[in-house]
Amino acid sequence: MLLAAPAVAQDPGAPGPEAFAPQPTTTPGPAAVDAAQAMASAMDGAGGGISSAEQFAALLDAAAAGDPMAQWQLGLMYESGEGVAQDKAKAFGYFAQIADQHADTAPKGIEADIVAHSFVKIGEYYKDGLPEAGVAKDEDQSIKLLMHAATYFGDPDAQYRVGEAYLDKNELGENPVQSARWFSLAARKGHVAAQAKLGDILFNGNGGVKANPVEGLMWLTVASRLSVGTVDADWINDRLNADMSVATPEERKQAVDMADTLSNEFAGL
Repeated sequence: MLLAAPAVAQDPGAPGPEAFAPQPTTTPGPAAVDAAQAMASAMDGAGGGISSAEQFAALLDAAAAGDPMAQWQLGLMYESGEGVAQDKAKAFGYFAQIADQHADTAPKGIEADIVAHSFVKIGEYYKDGLPEAGVAKDEDQSIKLLMHAATYFGDPDAQYRVGEAYLDKNELGENPVQSARWFSLAARKGHVAAQAKLGDILFNGNGGVKANPVEGLMWLTVASRLSVGTVDADWINDRLNADMSVATPEERKQAVDMADTLSNEFAGL
């Protein structure tokens, strides 16, 4: 059976409600995902008159040999239609190969980012279904795949999506405490949307999460700064401005001071 996701437990590192404050962060090394996405560009600069057809053939050969970087690059190309006719069934196939063949790769290994991202990709396909690939909508399978990426690999995008699922009664149920825990894990790794949503939950308090306006505004301020020029900037700034408008002057000052320190920690991400 395709992608019988390994059983996973909730992240043992997930913090309790008292641990939503920022923790020291480390700047990760170059990700394998970046290397895969740069593969075509690297070949462009290889010289010798290498043609696009030769580049594509090289990717196909590498993917057929089981190279996850090549499989990832081809998956992205077929998903977006960049350089090839868009074919999401083929994209799903490449992402699924990576997940099937490397589900137990070392979480800190060079291929870990690509594998985790592949689990997220196919989890999203299962969430909506992909009839052309014979993939029926299966939200339970989608959650299992996301949970594997979030727990085993500690992938921040997967952790963010799990946090969102805990705010949806049709997915993991409305559980703001669990949502805030997962947003916190992703936020401390520099995930901007998670920072903003964690900040909003903390500022307002929500279903068992005690309101902490200063920490909430701090996370929203950091997210606002890091989101400049991205598609998330508008909604993040809307939330920041709404919460700032009802905060006290002292709360705003403390939050900005804390954000100044924390922003520097995320500057290299």
